[in-house]
Amino acid sequence: MKLSHLNLTVNDVDASRKFLETYFDMKWVGGNGKGFAVLFDDDEFVLTLMKGSNVQYPKTFHIGFPQESRERVDHIYNRLKTAGYEASAPIESHGYTFYVQAPGGFTVEVIKRK
Repeated sequence: MKLSHLNLTVNDVDASRKFLETYFDMKWVGGNGKGFAVLFDDDEFVLTLMKGSNVQYPKTFHIGFPQESRERVDHIYNRLKTAGYEASAPIESHGYTFYVQAPGGFTVEVIKRK
């Protein structure tokens, strides 16, 4: 069984979409960008973003982007830090991983699994 899509309610659809396109290679394929957006990854997983107000996910909620190498994790981390995002430094945990708060009110994990 395979998960095919996920909907996130976000405070800012446009900022969330641009963040996911820029740092995680998601492709915007539809929606108006302000209240709704549809994004695909390379495996055709569908991520939809819907506008909400005062969105607050539980503290441990996050979405994850696995990477092929520790170097790729470091590369994404450095790009995010250079752009001004606050991200925890990569650590060895359940893989080589870090977390970053995305615009729109959700958290992203970047990980190279063991």
